[in-house]
Formats: sequence, C-alpha cells, structure tokens
Amino acid sequence: MSTAEQNRRKNQLSPRREPVQARARERARQILDTTGRLLEQVGLNDLTTILIAKELGVSVGSVYHYFPNKHAILYAMGEQWLASLTERLDELAAMNLEQLSLKDFLDDLLKRWMSVYREQRGLLPLVQAMWGIPELHELDERHDELVINHLVDMFRRLGFTCPPNETNRLARATLETCHAMLLVVVNQEGVRSERTRADLLNMLLVLLEPHRNDEKPSGLDDVEAP
Repeated sequence: MSTAEQNRRKNQLSPRREPVQARARERARQILDTTGRLLEQVGLNDLTTILIAKELGVSVGSVYHYFPNKHAILYAMGEQWLASLTERLDELAAMNLEQLSLKDFLDDLLKRWMSVYREQRGLLPLVQAMWGIPELHELDERHDELVINHLVDMFRRLGFTCPPNETNRLARATLETCHAMLLVVVNQEGVRSERTRADLLNMLLVLLEPHRNDEKPSGLDDVEAP
C-alpha cells in the first residue's frame, strides 16, 4: 500500500476531534459502548451510524461530530480492546515468571486474557470486522504482533530454550488456540464456561510442556517455522 493510500485510510478512521472536556469524553465513550451493544443485537452488517444515533437519542450529525463513519467507530473500539489487552499482558510480564510453574503461568494468563474478552461488548463481530474489513486489517495485525511478542518473551523467561523460530511458532499456536477458544468461553456461562476453559488449559499444557528446558517431541528438531 502506498504512503498516500495509508494516509487516506488513516484520515478516514481518525476521530474528527479528540475529546478533551469530560462531557466530550463521556459522549465518545457512550458511542463506543452503544456500538458494542448494537453489535451484539443486530450484528455487523446491520449496524449503521443512523442506528447508533437513534439508540443514543441524538442526531446522526452528533455522531459524525466525533467519528466520520462506522468504520472509524469500530477502529476506535479495536484500539480500546488492544489497549486493555496490552495492560493485562504487561501486568503478567511484570510478575516473577521465572518462579512460576507452566500450569500456574497459563492459568494466570487465561484469567487475564479472558477478562479482556468478557469486558468488550460485541467482541465476536468486532473481531470479524478486524479480519474482514480492509480498513481494519491493521488492527488484526497489531493484535497478533502484540500477543506473540509478549508470549515469546514470557516463554523465554519460563525456561523455553528452543530456537527463536520454534518459540515464535509456539507463540502463534498459543495465540490462535486461545483466541478461538476464548471466543467460545465468553459466550458460555457457569459450569459450561469453566469446563471449556479447563479444556483450553489442558490443551496448552500438552502443546507447551514438551518444549520447556529444550525438551522437544521427536521429529520437530528439523522443522522450520514458516
């Protein structure tokens, strides 16, 4: 993508104004919260700025005062979600990971990760938008890079001594497994949710335990990550 095209898309997705006063910040927050709720009710395809404005009880012009279009609102929601995920991963990274067992680390990781997913209204259609709408692809790429970089560093501190390309492969596999399963967990309740989360923890232990302290399953020594 050319620089001009990147700048054009950035302008299309940037808020029309940065809310400074408390009232303006509250209105911007209300727009994002309302959009998340509507995503759960009507889905991505039927979401419109007209519907958002109607739900808020304001004019469409009031919504456009803050965001130029629907994609800009979704982009802001995605950035908010990534900021929350960054905060939780940074909190985990600040712990003394070197003293944790792999099970305790994964249990804490899943609790923090799941809390971010539960807090974000309309997460599934938002994730679908990040993957399926070209203007939002950058958010999807930032999400993957964010999680993988954190996991690679934390795996190293946990005693993973496999080559960098293999550690990166394990981080990507962990990301994809958790992302898919947590989207299921957050849409379940009670015992069903806890059992699915327990299954996810066991899956990650099976995936990662053999790679600690340079222990590798047979046949993986010569495999290069793509």
